[in-house]
Amino acid sequence: MFHSNAKFHFWVKLGAVSCCLVMVLGTASRPAWCQSPPPDSPSAPAPGSHAEDSSSSDSGTFFPHSQTSRFWISGQANVVFQWHPTFNSPYQGFNSMTPEAQSATTRVLTLYTGLELTHTTEVLVDVEDATGVGIGNAVGLAGITDLDDVRTVQGMQLSKAPYLARLMLHQIIPLSSDTVPNERGPQGLATSLPARRIEFRIGKFDLADFFDNNSMGSDSHLQFLNWTVDNNGAWDYAANTRGYTDGALVEYDDRHWALRFAEALMPKMANGIELDADLARARSENTELELHHAFWPQRETVLRLLSYVNHGNMGDYKFAIAQFLAGETPCSPGSVCRPIITDHPLQTTIKYGFGVNLEQPVNDWLGIFARWGWNEGQHESFAYTEDDETFSVGTGLQGSRWKRKLDRAGLAFVTNGISRDHQQYLALGGVGFLLGDGQLPHYGRENIVEAYYTMHMWRGIYTSFDVQHLNNPGYNRDRGPVLVLTPRLHLEF
Repeated sequence: MFHSNAKFHFWVKLGAVSCCLVMVLGTASRPAWCQSPPPDSPSAPAPGSHAEDSSSSDSGTFFPHSQTSRFWISGQANVVFQWHPTFNSPYQGFNSMTPEAQSATTRVLTLYTGLELTHTTEVLVDVEDATGVGIGNAVGLAGITDLDDVRTVQGMQLSKAPYLARLMLHQIIPLSSDTVPNERGPQGLATSLPARRIEFRIGKFDLADFFDNNSMGSDSHLQFLNWTVDNNGAWDYAANTRGYTDGALVEYDDRHWALRFAEALMPKMANGIELDADLARARSENTELELHHAFWPQRETVLRLLSYVNHGNMGDYKFAIAQFLAGETPCSPGSVCRPIITDHPLQTTIKYGFGVNLEQPVNDWLGIFARWGWNEGQHESFAYTEDDETFSVGTGLQGSRWKRKLDRAGLAFVTNGISRDHQQYLALGGVGFLLGDGQLPHYGRENIVEAYYTMHMWRGIYTSFDVQHLNNPGYNRDRGPVLVLTPRLHLEF
């Protein structure tokens, strides 16, 4: 699973040191309003959420985490092995998912650290080590089957060295004296928060950590694995190849609603590793309104309404098609001529979209969730995946029903689509950063069913089995269907 014994020993030693630091520093005092809520504090975590685990005698981690220390140190390891048998593929293109039976393994290791500077200010720093490209080299699908895939940049592999994933300054401004419970973890060290507050974050982070969250369908470590089940596929959120960006986020929270806004950097090129620091030329605005209401007795419905506007050096599908049909697209002798979405001068274009995210607990162990997303589909898919319209629905189950409170299971269906301009671009042989079968004579929506079961083995050890059935991979009815089988090992430190 690990690529070298040296790296394995490094992480083992690092985990041991982290454990010692947690125990040594665990006696540091915390301000009163940050203390853990009393045992009888109201809480109703959704099925599959981590909040339920933190209150149990077995927290589901190898080492206990202090609830009072000014310091936070934890870690995780996620190893995903996927396999698919041979599937129907009468033709292939530059970015086709390869039809031969194949397997692939990805591995992500993360070290989470945090320090409270004051009772309202903290610094969060995460280091990550991610290796492995998924089946089919992580192309040929909008709904890529493994969220841990390490994508390539213009066919070139990224460095295998560990890298800085997150570096955030987090500031809380209390607006009330009454508090609400909060799960302490890598995104925040407080165990309770003012019921009304403003939060600022600035630095390097993943937008999907704070927007479009869903307690039953956002965690690729313990829940679903598909890109368009764990996230809104039509949200082309600002990020580099590894999924991170630099930016600033402000959030207002009240008891029954919240409003958050983030300004973030866009990559210089589609799926690029380098971010464009020229805000006049490239940037992304993301806004989300979160509403809580108990339509069912003691079962709070959560509705999140998302909008985004990306400014960047993005191509226009309609322009690329017109340029190609007019014979103005560069074409090397002996090569197949095709429209090229990147054949344009440095420019700033705008891509925008919307999303709806719903979760509804049914009882203590069962919940349902749904997402809908749309973007204008005229401009180039640039940062996340090639998906212009998506709808997903699913259910999450928590193992307390069968006396295994840290187990979880889920079933989801997602259907993805692209705009007519995007379809025509691919039909003429165009290539995006994920799609390009060389032709697209028979367009069809990409329909995916995914199911998983995650079993808690002992302390911080979890094993999962996941199955995905993919119809019309890459929106192409001539190819597939594809069955993907996945065992997964997850460790929580």
